[in-house]
Amino acid sequence: MNYLAHLFLSGDDEDLRLGNFIADGVRGAQILLYPARVQEGIRLHRLIDSFTDSHPVVTHTKERLRPKFRKYAGVVADVFYDHFLASDFHLYSQVSLQHFAAEAYAQIQAKPDLLPERVQHFLPYMVTHNWLVSYAQISGISKALRGLSSRATFESGMEKAGEELELNYPFYRQDFEQFFPELQAYVAQQIELRIKN
Repeated sequence: MNYLAHLFLSGDDEDLRLGNFIADGVRGAQILLYPARVQEGIRLHRLIDSFTDSHPVVTHTKERLRPKFRKYAGVVADVFYDHFLASDFHLYSQVSLQHFAAEAYAQIQAKPDLLPERVQHFLPYMVTHNWLVSYAQISGISKALRGLSSRATFESGMEKAGEELELNYPFYRQDFEQFFPELQAYVAQQIELRIKN
């Protein structure tokens, strides 16, 4: 899953949300540098990634994407899934996507000392261009994937992934709608069992 899903799945807990958001910028023992609740958010992020990567529906999505995007199929799938969450956010949340995004940005920006260098670099662009809200439109997803393509180590084809989403939209949406409730249930269980307040 991508940024929106990780933030959303953290619930209303600010530190859990922060840890979930910054996790990709935290390596190995660096996790110990963070407050306990932020550490739990980092661990939650990793649990979400493991569940997602091993889920048969997600595997099916990636198999559909692999001929065009090869090793980047998983990245494209993550971004596509964030699009479906954003475009139907009202089905999953009692607050609007705009409200949720503004609150998340404010919470993250309120703790600059806890942000890894990687996050400090991209966060201003994320907020200025309102990535989380832009994900609701195919144009926003296309822009995000073009940006990822420009930073890819190898030729990725991700700059054309928006066209693939438009071409096979119902199939990817069906995958997301089948997968996401299972992910939500899994995360709720993990928070209850392992990450209690």
